[in-house]
Amino acid sequence: MRAMQPKFVHLRLHSEYSIVDGIARIDDAVAAAVADGMPALALTDLSNVFGMVKFYQAARSRGLKPVIGCDVWVTNETDRDKPHRALFLCASRAGYLRLCDWLTRAYRSNQHRGRAEIRKEWLREGGTDGLIALSGAHLGDIGHALLADNAGQATRHAQFWAESFPQRFYVELQRPGQPNAEHYVKHAVRLASALKLPLVATHPVQFLKRGDFAAHEARVCIAEGTVLSDQRRPRHFTEEQYFKSQSEMAELFADLPQALENAVEIARRCSFALELGKSRLPRFPMPEGVTLEAFLHERALTGLEGRMLALYADAAARAEHLPRYHERLEFEINTIVQMGFPGYFLIVADFINWAKSNGVPVGPGRGSGAGSLVAYSLGITDL
Repeated sequence: MRAMQPKFVHLRLHSEYSIVDGIARIDDAVAAAVADGMPALALTDLSNVFGMVKFYQAARSRGLKPVIGCDVWVTNETDRDKPHRALFLCASRAGYLRLCDWLTRAYRSNQHRGRAEIRKEWLREGGTDGLIALSGAHLGDIGHALLADNAGQATRHAQFWAESFPQRFYVELQRPGQPNAEHYVKHAVRLASALKLPLVATHPVQFLKRGDFAAHEARVCIAEGTVLSDQRRPRHFTEEQYFKSQSEMAELFADLPQALENAVEIARRCSFALELGKSRLPRFPMPEGVTLEAFLHERALTGLEGRMLALYADAAARAEHLPRYHERLEFEINTIVQMGFPGYFLIVADFINWAKSNGVPVGPGRGSGAGSLVAYSLGITDL
């Protein structure tokens, strides 16, 4: 019996890792996609990829293709208080690394009112290979311009995205129950047709079932510092933003079947695979010509000298005990090097000592390494 062709794939999902506006649990979302016969599912949390590994493992274990992406804020250079949105999906490992670079840069150098925003000029600096971009529907710069009836500005924005993501940019359509949805869809379809850009239908999933809307609104109120009963609070979401089935999406976009097909096609284009089970540490900055092993040895010996001065004020007592400490330190360093962890100890020492110097509380340490003399010498532990 021939398997049915998929009608739709969800390319937008805010899980509980979206922190401020998502309550969908990853395992439950994967189960919902599998139950509906979807071949793939995307996780696109707001401004982060925190849930990526958990989602990837859960999807693969159920025979579902995981698509990794991120819903991002994009700086509005005209009005920083009215940022735009865009959706990036990883088609390859290069795209994932590029996305991580942009997110890191946004958090470190371009936050505004707590939002980590990506700047458009970054897209031109290092290229966009490996990423597929969706316009952000009514929340993107194109959407904002169309809702303001500024077709000229919308055209310029669309041309920028199409040039930045050649053959990898889609004008995004949504019908999530917002009052201005149809006005946007009508003009977005017209714009895409004029510029010969592909359309894609998406649905912004914030929770799994329609009945979860009240719980989701409570989550949003907590994040925004408002209360449910406040009639003046902004209402950004609707009860329609649950995990709709393929049949529901097919009915919702019956007039635009190509937009549904493109959602499936985009999922096919995304082939980023995670390599799990292997430790990957940041590169610890080293003096030129010095190895990690040698630097760890030097730092540990220097730290031990300081500890010994504090432990044994009497020079004779210090000299008596020092050989035993040196012997233990050398044994531990050799063990750490053999296990491939010199960088790990240096990295942990770096952020622990930074925390201690900047008034951040630090615990006594835990795990197999917490009782080591190396950790004590590097300042990781104090007991």
